[in-house]
Amino acid sequence: MAKKSMLADSTAQKIKSMIEGGDFSVGDKLPNENDFASQLGVSRSTLREAIRTLTASGMLEIKRGKGTFVTANTIIESSDISEISSGLDDLFEMRLMFEPDCAYYAALRATDDEIETICKYGEAIEKKILSGEDRTYEEQKFHESIANATHNSFVKQFMPVIFNAIKKGVIVMQKNQAVNKDNLNDDRLIMNFLKQRNADGARTAMRLHIIHAMEGL
Repeated sequence: MAKKSMLADSTAQKIKSMIEGGDFSVGDKLPNENDFASQLGVSRSTLREAIRTLTASGMLEIKRGKGTFVTANTIIESSDISEISSGLDDLFEMRLMFEPDCAYYAALRATDDEIETICKYGEAIEKKILSGEDRTYEEQKFHESIANATHNSFVKQFMPVIFNAIKKGVIVMQKNQAVNKDNLNDDRLIMNFLKQRNADGARTAMRLHIIHAMEGL
């Protein structure tokens, strides 16, 4: 299961890179499922999972009966940060209500493979921050992996909102060195508490992580 998830993640990254590289533009329709899966060298089920990930992050849109279309290329064309920031306070407040308890239950319920996946994305975030690269995808997968590790069947319904908050937050705060430093330290704390199966510690670390982000908005 973990290998299948990792293959879907790498496939999502390939598609994301193709979009960012200009192979597909906003408004373009992706090739049909059989052809695209063959082109990427993966199964159709893996492709579907990758497309679901990119749909949740806002990069793709599935139009029933028509196909899958590119809706964003991660390059923000608007220079109006105030427009991007609109509603962020409420989005992050919602995260503060929701995600600390996700971390709590993930510490109690996650499998070893799930902890490994969470840490993989946490380490990827650190590399992106240190290199100055966009970390939106890695941030989204880090928090999604924690939410999935709660093994609560309703958690996924909240993820599009979380993804939107993360995407906007990264845009607004990516050049804030103090926030980036807090992000690195907070993620390490979260991962350490999850590895230790310390539920209270994981909840507190996640709460601090989101509070630090809110202070940087």
